Amino acid sequence: MPSLTLLPDLGDLLRLQPQYNSATLIELLDSLHLREVLWLSGPDPDHPARDTLAAAGITVRELAPDWAWADAEYEALTGFMRQYPQGQQRLRAAGAAQQQLEAALQGPLTLARLTSPELLADLAAYHASLAQALDEGPGTRWHARRLDELAAAVQAHHSAAIVALDDLPGLLERLPHAELPAPGFVPGERSRLRALADRALLLQEHDDLSALLSALEREQGDRLTPRAELQYAAAGIHLAVGDLKNARALLESAAHALTNERSLPGLVLARLGQVRDAQGERDLATRTYRAVMALNYVPQVAREAAQAGLQAPFLLELE
Repeated sequence: MPSLTLLPDLGDLLRLQPQYNSATLIELLDSLHLREVLWLSGPDPDHPARDTLAAAGITVRELAPDWAWADAEYEALTGFMRQYPQGQQRLRAAGAAQQQLEAALQGPLTLARLTSPELLADLAAYHASLAQALDEGPGTRWHARRLDELAAAVQAHHSAAIVALDDLPGLLERLPHAELPAPGFVPGERSRLRALADRALLLQEHDDLSALLSALEREQGDRLTPRAELQYAAAGIHLAVGDLKNARALLESAAHALTNERSLPGLVLARLGQVRDAQGERDLATRTYRAVMALNYVPQVAREAAQAGLQAPFLLELE
């Protein structure tokens, strides 16, 4: 029987994993010779894999139901439970289960680790503990029911699906023809380049900024992580130390190199507007913010930056 390969999704945590990031998902799909993937994960339009899938020309079939109502029910239930000692005790038990899962996910995550029997057992134990503490239903955001619906939606499909990591055990139980990727898969050059960009975009206090800049400057980029994005990341480093001149030069170069990227135009232009504002060019900055708002798609962080810039000039604050 043809199989359905389940690819673990980490959501925003993909940005933190050098050996399992959004480019790794593309490399996995390429290894399976697939140009289409089923989307069974969360609805976040700014999910890091969205840009990478679009850049790779992968067709995405949206099959996950909208469960925003379940989140609302969960918030209402937990808010009610906090008012009573017994409810508080059960919430503490659920919190302990969450902490155990977070501990299991510490350290570098690779495909082999994400699909290991040990981690799958930890994920299943987490959901069992959550259901025991809060009961299956609003307390688990209707996890079992949602898995039933997801399984029904993909029952007849035989390709690959991107699945929230903690849904893997439940879907493997419900889908006899589902399987995990081959454990011997090794991330390639596209994963390495994506990891560099992700790392440079998430600056930390003790980073060696010169080393990061040198690494970015050595790269020419690829289809998944274009040079314009590497320049955007480098501009962020210059901006972090107050070097407006070099930040602006990199952002203007990136802006001229933009083609059909999904999120990058909004990010580059919003940051460019801020730099122009910081240099005292308010009129030009305002026009740049308006250009952001006119794009067909703008990530939330870029939209908020542009809206704030239109309301008041951006001021660079250095620690």
